[in-house]
Amino acid sequence: MFSKAQTTDDVFNSSKPITWLGIDFSDVRFIGPASGWGEVSTKSSGEMRDKYFPEWNNLILREPKAFKMEDAVDRSTIEMYTDAINKVNEKMSKKEIFTESSSDYKHLKEADIQDMVKKYELKGKSGIGMVLIAEGMNKNLEEGSYWVTFIDMSSKKVLYTTRVIGKAGGFGFRNYWAGSVKSVFKTMKKEFKKWD
Repeated sequence: MFSKAQTTDDVFNSSKPITWLGIDFSDVRFIGPASGWGEVSTKSSGEMRDKYFPEWNNLILREPKAFKMEDAVDRSTIEMYTDAINKVNEKMSKKEIFTESSSDYKHLKEADIQDMVKKYELKGKSGIGMVLIAEGMNKNLEEGSYWVTFIDMSSKKVLYTTRVIGKAGGFGFRNYWAGSVKSVFKTMKKEFKKWD
């Protein structure tokens, strides 16, 4: 069976299904001193990778109604497949993802996004995949920068990508930064049809 290549037009066609792949944290930067993150303890890059990256992704799977992803992309339902992104996040090997340099906040370019997507293991998958590529979490600005990215899963070609800023908010460290993801989806609901 041959899978038809997806196009950018398909991304904005509400009759075309979309599969949620997750949040890719593999090249994220946390702007602000590591000691100021979280409720009590100083965070480490390893703790972020092993604890919080999966927690943030699992939260969306457990509480999809809180994130309203379908509204963000003008779909009635969204498929879920997060294995590929979980594997990429688990392999994040940067010793230091905390930085106090504000220039690290928006450090990714569009070309970087295509390179990152190439690493996803999507064998056997076809259709449109959607991923949020986390770029920076800025404690000083209380917001997160994400690249909203749609790909043709069979070829791993980026069909559309754009940077969206999400305002952080919520009780506790996990929920506070999950709030930035909710904010991204709210912005998408307003902007999505204009992107076409």
